Amino acid sequence: MVDKIFDVTAKLAMSRREILQRTLLLGGAAAASALPMAHAQAADETLVLYSGEHRETTEQLVAAFTKASGVKVTVRNGSSSELASQLAEEGANSPADLFWSEQSPNIAALADKGLLAPVDADTLNAVYPSFKAADGTWVAGSARYRAVLYNKKMISDADLPVHILDYADAKWKDKIAFCVKDGFMEQVTALMILEGKDKALAWLKALKDNGRQYPGNGALVKAVEAGEMAFGLTNNYYWDTMAKEQGADTLNTALHLVAKGDSGALVNVTAAGVLKSTKKMELAQKFLAYLVSEEGQSAVVASIAEYPVRPGVTSPFKLLSLSDYGQSKVTPGDIGAATEAFALSREAGLV
Repeated sequence: MVDKIFDVTAKLAMSRREILQRTLLLGGAAAASALPMAHAQAADETLVLYSGEHRETTEQLVAAFTKASGVKVTVRNGSSSELASQLAEEGANSPADLFWSEQSPNIAALADKGLLAPVDADTLNAVYPSFKAADGTWVAGSARYRAVLYNKKMISDADLPVHILDYADAKWKDKIAFCVKDGFMEQVTALMILEGKDKALAWLKALKDNGRQYPGNGALVKAVEAGEMAFGLTNNYYWDTMAKEQGADTLNTALHLVAKGDSGALVNVTAAGVLKSTKKMELAQKFLAYLVSEEGQSAVVASIAEYPVRPGVTSPFKLLSLSDYGQSKVTPGDIGAATEAFALSREAGLV
């Protein structure tokens, strides 16, 4: 399944000449970093972006886009779920032109309500095949993978289970930490798709009985690093960012991967789209084109240990090669709005 997600097809492996040709076809849009957009035409233009993505990452992308285009961007920051709810309430009267969600289910929910416009084909084709909505209403901005963070002083890598279903076992009572935000619902969706609804519900109930729930992944990582918990379910970038800042050798923790192809070996993404109600459709589409351009992707991954979604861009962080990760058969495009995962989690008493 690695090939499904990360095989750089001939269509995507564009030469610099092909990138230039695509850019010209876009009428000067910054789909490639080599060509800046005309400042004169954008002098009085302003876009409104609702962003649930990390503030520093958003600021870096917006600053780079404004520098390249001359277009100002007004950002409204907040949690992705709250912003998605606000956009749904505002409907056609929303002042937002774009939405960048930290998790794909939130933006997929807006697509289900018919609030998103189709993303330009060249923008969709700039990213790996599965890093976009099946209906073309959103495109990924960055990617990360699910992993098990463990305290090396409390348990060894060899003693950790290789299948995600085993982590809720009673033998791990009071040792496993989890958080129902930022990747968790995507994880539950993958379990439902590959293991069935009954097994997913049983897993959630066992996790509630035997694990400890934290309000956020940041708190979870701190708890495992401090030895309060032996291990926890999280996304890679929390530990990878900490490792870069403090040095991996100085940390009490490390990342453990479940078996290749397991439902726990999930890649999840941030996702962005254009509101159908925008009065600046062309300009909003140019922002998305810039997001997935070489220049835009370099700006995104400079501040956070997440993966670029465009072939040929390299992260400054020391990250595991995703081609070696062994992803589950569920791709970001398969996750959808994760509505059933939320319902199942409520039934299990987790939300």
